[in-house]
Amino acid sequence: MTAAEIRQQFLDFFASKKHQIVPSAPIVVKNDPTLLFTNAGMNQFKDYFLGNRKAENPRVADTQKCLRVSGKHNDLEEVGVDTYHHTMFEMLGNWSFGDYFKAEAIAWSWELLAEVYKIPKDRLYVTVFEGDAKENLPKDEEAWNEWKKVIAEDRILLGNKKDNFWEMGDTGPCGPCTEIHVDCRTDEERKQVDGKTLVNNDHPQVIEIWNNVFIQFNRMKDGSLEQLPAKHVDTGMGFERLTRVLQNKQSNYDTDIFTGTIATVENIVAKKYTAGDDKESVAFRVLADHIRAICFTIADGQLPSNTGAGYVIRRILRRAVRYYYSYLGYKQPLLHQLVPVLATQFENVFSELKAQEAFVQKVVKEEEDAFLRTLEKGLKRIDDIINTTKEVIDGKAAFELFDTYGFPIDLTRLIAGENKLAIDEKGFDAALSEQKERSRAATTIDTEDWVEVLPTDKISFVGYDAVTAETKLVKYRKVNIKGKAACQLVLQSTPFYAESGGQVGDTGVLLFEGEEVVVTDTKKENDLIIHFTEQLPVNITGVVAAKVNADRRKKITVHHSATHLMHAALRKVLGTHVAQKGSLVNDQYLRFDFSHFAKVTDEEMAQVEAIVNEKIRENVPVIIKSMPKEEAIAMGAMALFGEKYADEVRVVIIDPTYSIELCGGTHVGSTGELGLFKFTSEGAVAAGVRRVEAVTGFAAEQYVNEHFASIRAIREQLKNPKDLGKSIENLQSENSDLKKKLEKLEARQLVALRNELLQKDEIINNVTFIGDIVEVSNADALKKVCFDLKTNLNDYVAVLCANIDGKPFVAVGISDTVAAAKQLDAGKIIKEHIAPLIKGGGGGQKTLATAGGQDVSNLQQVIEKVKGLL
Repeated sequence: MTAAEIRQQFLDFFASKKHQIVPSAPIVVKNDPTLLFTNAGMNQFKDYFLGNRKAENPRVADTQKCLRVSGKHNDLEEVGVDTYHHTMFEMLGNWSFGDYFKAEAIAWSWELLAEVYKIPKDRLYVTVFEGDAKENLPKDEEAWNEWKKVIAEDRILLGNKKDNFWEMGDTGPCGPCTEIHVDCRTDEERKQVDGKTLVNNDHPQVIEIWNNVFIQFNRMKDGSLEQLPAKHVDTGMGFERLTRVLQNKQSNYDTDIFTGTIATVENIVAKKYTAGDDKESVAFRVLADHIRAICFTIADGQLPSNTGAGYVIRRILRRAVRYYYSYLGYKQPLLHQLVPVLATQFENVFSELKAQEAFVQKVVKEEEDAFLRTLEKGLKRIDDIINTTKEVIDGKAAFELFDTYGFPIDLTRLIAGENKLAIDEKGFDAALSEQKERSRAATTIDTEDWVEVLPTDKISFVGYDAVTAETKLVKYRKVNIKGKAACQLVLQSTPFYAESGGQVGDTGVLLFEGEEVVVTDTKKENDLIIHFTEQLPVNITGVVAAKVNADRRKKITVHHSATHLMHAALRKVLGTHVAQKGSLVNDQYLRFDFSHFAKVTDEEMAQVEAIVNEKIRENVPVIIKSMPKEEAIAMGAMALFGEKYADEVRVVIIDPTYSIELCGGTHVGSTGELGLFKFTSEGAVAAGVRRVEAVTGFAAEQYVNEHFASIRAIREQLKNPKDLGKSIENLQSENSDLKKKLEKLEARQLVALRNELLQKDEIINNVTFIGDIVEVSNADALKKVCFDLKTNLNDYVAVLCANIDGKPFVAVGISDTVAAAKQLDAGKIIKEHIAPLIKGGGGGQKTLATAGGQDVSNLQQVIEKVKGLL
């Protein structure tokens, strides 16, 4: 079977078991502060496990795009080295939310693997949780007994807490799990060593293929476990590993999931993939793996950057570039050439990549171009390090190569070895640990357990229709954010909009029987609406009066509706390729990132503004409807790439022929409420992505008033000319003429100064020396005079000093003959002798160098110091 057939058979099997087949969630996580990326199939269902939301269907199955690049799950530097670890992978899964449990999950796992996929039964082993005395957890007898019904007892192995007890994190839902392992070794190898001894022992051919997790406990902050009211099943099967087993391959990379990409790389670099352990083979595997992670994250809305999730993608991309540059001998952009291969391969599974193929390709190529330039600089830097190192490369230098130039330690180690040098590995590890600790400290949030106040089945948002509500506190928890204590409150119903879809969270107050608690922000944690406060009220059980800051909300709302009008106008003026790539909507302005490959001209900006303001004057009613997602898409609604939509969606319609978008934000009743729309800026934010900022409503009024006030002030300064533009042109022309006259005057003065200095020369050990404190207006003039002395002198050393606006500046000039004969270097003289005297720094060439500093009191000493060198 092909990989596509294997995937479909899994989904068909669980559809036959009355599971709803749901689409994959985006690989980029939006409303979960604990995750950057979807790293397991269960991520999109966390609210069901946590009890924050009731599942519409208690049985679901899917294939989920996942990304694992750090932490307990994976180490990026190992991907491509072995045959079965990946950054991005597909996880096939089936779930039960309080419906079936261990009996059905185990029976169906066996039926699918042994009966449908027909994996030989004598190659399968299963593991069951052996229990843990410290946790007072018994052996999972129920799972053991269910497995005994279908598999020989000697193939059921007991596993410890590390291997057979799954936890979401330090706290939260957890439970025992049962894993299914497959022995892929040859018959001869299996006769020699019993497969059961290799299970969970990192053998490359005896691998875990499926994990069935039985979620029945909740881990508390103090480490204790409590039983969950409902029991759930959460399973995950690695699609790449399953395909490898069913296609009878020794490596995931030998399956048709990867062979198309590898073949394309072979054609590009004119080399053959030999599937070995050599660096060249590893490079092929790295490219085949990494391009998937890069493409799908960009398609889901995460651009490479220097922070957070964007930095992870940049690291993955740069690792791939390093491998083809260093080990495949390819010195130009390669990865972008692989995008069409993937887009076509996954067209019927994850269609978002095909829909954005040109955009993703453009972003990847720009990133490659930029890093290849950095890589060249890094190779020059490592040459400098090697040339100044005798035996061991300093750990900090190795870390600089890693951190600044993207060199992994293994690449530095390789280059060092070729030059018969070692690396201070401990120093490198220490520098790396320091950086990780800094990153951790900057984002540390210590969260305590939720304290339940009022049990409830449903938490509702009522803020579309009102900015006040009477409600009750459902639960709260205390948090510590960067050392500052705070509280997070959850209300039964709330008018506070939680930050999402680019719109910032509401602020306001909560009145607990008269006690006012200020809400500083509102955010989502999965689907939970959390109110951030600095304190906990005294009375937490009474009625709560929730009041949103209505004026701020109104200003946010007009900017959100303006974003929709502007998005449609951009598509009308620039083309339908324009797609949203990020947004920010607050009370001050709107910011909008979109795909477009050229600067938006002033004329195009004016056209967009005109269209938006026309729609505002038309006072178009803003109609909001809820409907099935398919119906909304059929009527032309725009859905954003990288967003997860429910089956029932909220549709915002501003003239059915103009703008229809899926949107959960707040909006005006009609476009006339926006008053006026005005762009404030336009620029590039990334490859193929432009960013505009704009204002509307009161903010637009302020913006226009401020600009008119500036123009009035300029008019008054210019004595209110009839033609302001002509008057400014005349002023610029006059300024240019004066500058030219001034430059001529300064040039004459510098010639006079040079001639004056030539009269002050003295001979020291057959060298002409000139040293003086001179009066010049700027540091460039000082350097020019020093340089001009060269035309009138042969064997000379000159040191000129100046006090310019209270700051010391120095220029040192040396003839080539003196530099060679006396072994003098102007740059070294500046750094070693002059910089300390003037409390500054500088440098330059052997024959001409300059410095600036803070202390003007030692300029005469500077002259004597240089004179003394002769």
